[in-house]
Amino acid sequence: MSVLDGIGVVGAGGEGRAVAAWLAARDLPVHLYTRDPGAVGEMVRRRKIVASGTLAGRFPLRAVTGDPADLAGRAVVLVATVTTAYPEVAARLAPYLSAGQVVVLFSSKLCGSVEFAHALAGAGAPDVDVVETDALFAARPCGTGGVTVLGTKGWNLVSGSTVVAVERHAGLLREWFPMLEVARNPVERGLHDFGAVAHVPIALANLGAIDRAEELLFYVEGVSSRTIALLERTEAEFAAVAQAYGARLLPMTEVLDRYYGCPATTLLDALRTVKPYRTIAAPTSLDHRFLTEDIRSTLVPLQALARCAGVATPMVDAAITIMSVLSGEDFRRTGRTLRRLAWDGLGHDGILRRLGAGRREAERAA
Repeated sequence: MSVLDGIGVVGAGGEGRAVAAWLAARDLPVHLYTRDPGAVGEMVRRRKIVASGTLAGRFPLRAVTGDPADLAGRAVVLVATVTTAYPEVAARLAPYLSAGQVVVLFSSKLCGSVEFAHALAGAGAPDVDVVETDALFAARPCGTGGVTVLGTKGWNLVSGSTVVAVERHAGLLREWFPMLEVARNPVERGLHDFGAVAHVPIALANLGAIDRAEELLFYVEGVSSRTIALLERTEAEFAAVAQAYGARLLPMTEVLDRYYGCPATTLLDALRTVKPYRTIAAPTSLDHRFLTEDIRSTLVPLQALARCAGVATPMVDAAITIMSVLSGEDFRRTGRTLRRLAWDGLGHDGILRRLGAGRREAERAA
C-alpha cells in the first residue's frame, strides 16, 4: 500500500478541511470522507477545496464522499473529528481497514490513540497502527466549499498507541507536517494541549456571561490577572501528572510561543499576543463542545491517571465536578475512562510499563 493510492481524511469540520487543503497543496491525492456530504456540497461538485487566510488557494481533491468504503486501500487515514466520537468513528471505519494501514488522529486529546486502537480492536478491525497529534490548525469552515485558516501551529508532538506505530510512521508525518516532534509517550503528547488547560477555567470564570449567551472574546475579554491564576494552577497539575508518567511538560507560555510565535514572560501577556486567538468568541452555552470535549477527553483521563499515581489534582477535580453538576452529566462515567483505554486494573506501575517503550523511542529520535 502506498500514499499514491490516496490519503483518506475523515471529518469535514474546520480541522478536517484544513488538513485536506494542506495535503492537497502538496500535490498529495486526498480523499475527503464526511458522514454529511451535503455540508460540503461545493467540494462534492467541484472536487476542489478553496482555502483562505494563512493557507490560500484552490486545491484539487481526489474524491469527496460519504461512503466509508472509499477509505479501503488508502495507506494513511487521517481522522479529524471530535474526540468524543472516536468509538463511533472506529466502529464505522473498522470494516474497511486492513493490515498495513495507519490511522492518524488530529486533536486526539489525552491518550486518544490508545482509546482509538482499543475501539478498533473491539469493532473487529485488523491490527492497524494508530498514531496521534494535536489539532494543527486554527480553522473555520467556509460555506460548503472552503476553509478559512486563521493560523498554523509551528510546533507540536506526535505519539502513538504503541512504540512500533511511532517508529513506522513518525518520519512520514514529519515530512508532511515538519512542525512535529516525537513525544516520550501519549501522556506527554496529550498534556501539551493549551486548550485543555484553558477552556474550562476561563469558562467557569465567565459562567454568567456564557450562560446568558453574551458576546465575549474568550481569550481577550475572558481573562484577567486574577482569572489567569486558575490556568496556572491547572497547568501545575498537568505538569505533576506528566512527571508521574515519565513525561515533561513545557511551560504553557513556551507552548504558545512554539505554536504561534508570541514570546512573553507571563501567560496573560502570551494570550493577548496570540493573533489567531484575538477574534475567538466564547461559547454561548456551557454544553458547547469547546468545553465538554476537553472534560471528557482530557480532564477525566488525567484525573484517573493522577489517582493511580497518587497525584493530587484539586483544580481538575473541581472543574469536573462543577461542570458535571451544571450539565447534568456525570463526566467521570461518560468520559475517557481507563476502561476505554484498556488500562483499568493496571495500576500506576502497569501503565508505566505500557508507556516505557514510548519514552525510549523519543530518546532515540532526539
